[in-house]
Amino acid sequence: MSHTVFISIGSNIGDRLKNCKDAIDNLVHSKGIRFIKASSFYETEPWGEIEQNWFINCVVQVETTFDAESLLVLLQNIEMGFGRERIKKGGPRVIDFDILFLNSAIINTKNLIVPHPLLHKRRFVMMPLNEIAPDFIHPVLKKSAAELLRQVVDIKKVIRVS
Repeated sequence: MSHTVFISIGSNIGDRLKNCKDAIDNLVHSKGIRFIKASSFYETEPWGEIEQNWFINCVVQVETTFDAESLLVLLQNIEMGFGRERIKKGGPRVIDFDILFLNSAIINTKNLIVPHPLLHKRRFVMMPLNEIAPDFIHPVLKKSAAELLRQVVDIKKVIRVS
């Protein structure tokens, strides 16, 4: 069975844009993954309490035969290949993947919550998601990505990279 998945990708260490492009390349060349589309890249102000460099972020849509847990393992393995270290929650990272949606599934396990519980509050996620899937309906909130973007109160800067 094939699943449609939206994944947020971000980097704020080193060559952020190259890291994101290389992460996408790693992902789409993984067995069991078929690339559908990607948003533009956005330079984004950090979200949260930690002072750190600005990010480059994007969202990709893929199809996969993996279940949610197997996909999470694949993404974490790619992150580790980039040298990702989980030192401080929300801290700087060379690459970060977040599973936003897997079809319209609602998953709540020890390791994974889908839809991502904060995606609708983060402009840096909603802008690129809306770019590639404005009509996608959030399975919990029952609103489209376009509607959710209009309702975001996050005022952090999100600037499309040319």
